[in-house]
Amino acid sequence: QVALVESGGGLVQTGGSLTLSCAASGRTFTSHTMGWFRQAPGKEREFVAAISWTGGGTYYADSVKGRFTISRDNAKKTVALQMNNLKPEDTAVYFCAGRYLLSIATIKASGGREFDTWGRGTQVTVSS
Repeated sequence: QVALVESGGGLVQTGGSLTLSCAASGRTFTSHTMGWFRQAPGKEREFVAAISWTGGGTYYADSVKGRFTISRDNAKKTVALQMNNLKPEDTAVYFCAGRYLLSIATIKASGGREFDTWGRGTQVTVSS
């Protein structure tokens, strides 16, 4: 199992950039597929991006494809979400998530409901 702590949220103007970071603890991080989700006020939590445990596979929600990039550093046990060209509709609490040996193919089919380890979230606000 791993424990996750997000950081890097804040207030940014439309068109700006922000990088979120997720620090993990635990011995099995290198076997965990990691993801980012977000939840806007009054809405359900939605999948944003995922990266396989090797870092060789990634998957993005259509709403962020081409603007967001997920990456990981297994030596440092961190996952990052680089967000560019931010829009007001990106405003949400962003959560880091993990699941042991979860395949990207499964995430594509299910929307990421298999993730079972969560951080507490970090707020991202994009002003218009």
